[in-house]
Amino acid sequence: MNKLVVLTGASRGLGLAIAEQLLQQNYQVLAIARSQSEALKQLAQSCSERLDFMPADLGQLDALPDLCHAIIKQYGRPYALINNAAVGHDGVLATLHNSQISELLNLNLQAPILMSKYLLRSMLLNRAGRIVNISSIVAKTGFNGLSVYAASKAGLEGFSRSLAREAGKGGVTVNCVAPGYMETEMTSALKGEKLESVKRRSAIGRLATPEDAAAMVAYLLSEQASAITGTVMTVDGGSTA
Repeated sequence: MNKLVVLTGASRGLGLAIAEQLLQQNYQVLAIARSQSEALKQLAQSCSERLDFMPADLGQLDALPDLCHAIIKQYGRPYALINNAAVGHDGVLATLHNSQISELLNLNLQAPILMSKYLLRSMLLNRAGRIVNISSIVAKTGFNGLSVYAASKAGLEGFSRSLAREAGKGGVTVNCVAPGYMETEMTSALKGEKLESVKRRSAIGRLATPEDAAAMVAYLLSEQASAITGTVMTVDGGSTA
């Protein structure tokens, strides 16, 4: 039986790229997003036996225990959880509305913590599992207008390190993947000279792609990565080198 991977934020960008690569490696993928994009629908049609979709708004924190219970009841114990769903409000802190701050912290930090809490139990029963949290290089570098987003990702990295300590003896690894700036919907505001300046900082002269970051996620799920836990794998084309 194919190993089940629960993937949040799967409808576009990095999440979609991760889904595509995991399907190529014969995982069973449960894609979770608010709604199903056209690209995800097409992927589901081509891999209908190994890709399922479950709609959910992960910002609704009170609903997450029931969501995780439904996942296990319907699909069985997952092998892996990839916490990819996130939101990024671009704006200086002084003008950011409190509701936007709450939305960022709920979806980017509290939701991954709760999803991990309720799905980790079944991984520990299996004495095998993987949790991969999608962070960002902004957690360490900082970026004008992304202070709360950076805080949420830095919190996710600290959470991952400590959870790796808790889960390791149960056969579960916990890691972060921190992409650099990629050309996705979330970074669509990066255009013109701003985009070129980011590219110039890259050691390889280009931005890392969603496929580059997805390959690292897939590696962390593999048997070859069984000794890698509690760390952050950076995929940024050498921008932070």
